Amino acid sequence: MTCIAFLAAFGAAVSGCAEDSPPAAARGAPAFYQNLDNAGARVDAIAARDIISVYRVNHGLAAVAVDPQLQREAETQAAAMARANAASPGIRGSLKSRLAAAGLPRAAAAENVSAGYRTLAEAFSGWRQSPPHDANMLNPKMRKIGIATVWSPDSKYRVFWALVLTD
Repeated sequence: MTCIAFLAAFGAAVSGCAEDSPPAAARGAPAFYQNLDNAGARVDAIAARDIISVYRVNHGLAAVAVDPQLQREAETQAAAMARANAASPGIRGSLKSRLAAAGLPRAAAAENVSAGYRTLAEAFSGWRQSPPHDANMLNPKMRKIGIATVWSPDSKYRVFWALVLTD
């Protein structure tokens, strides 16, 4: 029953964001299920915002917004992990030091990094099932996100993910 309520709420959230992104039919598969294991594929940040927001709201928390500066940080982190062929948050130093160097100091910041998930649905599900990643998404201090993927065809992982969350 909870799953049905969650999916219904997700559908309502996504349908309310039509002005932010093209309709799912125009993009092929719904953004949540688009295969990102190919050249030029990029995670739909609006769809990610929507699903993370619905998840947070279902847990009594505020929704999140996509922040362009955090988007750039997530893109840089995902690209660095792909170059290193490793899903590690420390590849470029700590998140707080990276944010400070980019002129984005935050009192609260967290990130979820991963590799190998082919769709937003897989990444979100994996993060929910991982207690530290889930805690990041459900941290009540978080209000802004940036999310990115980088395709690396020669890597065993192929798709690298970075989700940055801040206050």
